[in-house]
Amino acid sequence: MKLTTHLNFGGNCEEAFRYYEKHLGGKVTMMMKASELPPEVKAPGSLNAVIHARMDIAGVELIGNDVPPEHFKPIRSSYLYFAVDSTEEAERVYGILAKDGEVGMPIAETFFATRFGQLRDQFGTLWTIIHERPR
Repeated sequence: MKLTTHLNFGGNCEEAFRYYEKHLGGKVTMMMKASELPPEVKAPGSLNAVIHARMDIAGVELIGNDVPPEHFKPIRSSYLYFAVDSTEEAERVYGILAKDGEVGMPIAETFFATRFGQLRDQFGTLWTIIHERPR
């Protein structure tokens, strides 16, 4: 068995995946747009809409696609939990993801982590960034 995270986007899946690839060290392994579908398959909406994307990021496979904007709803109560190896990396990643996003909890030291913060990035994805204290 394998558990994979699948994200829906409201028209900016490719932009989000390329951003994550560039800034978080991920690697896009597949990106298919509606324009690439066989002629007999009609996809609703834009031909630039991503119908299936995959990327490897931090040892996890992330899957995404665009949904018609009128059906898109931002994530409400699930976060991508991104554990990093240093305080500096936590600050860097948090800053990148917070750019043009919405801070839920500013990154700070806590009793359980040298850095912990939560945010919604510019693409609507919720993130928890953490550098845990040694146990």
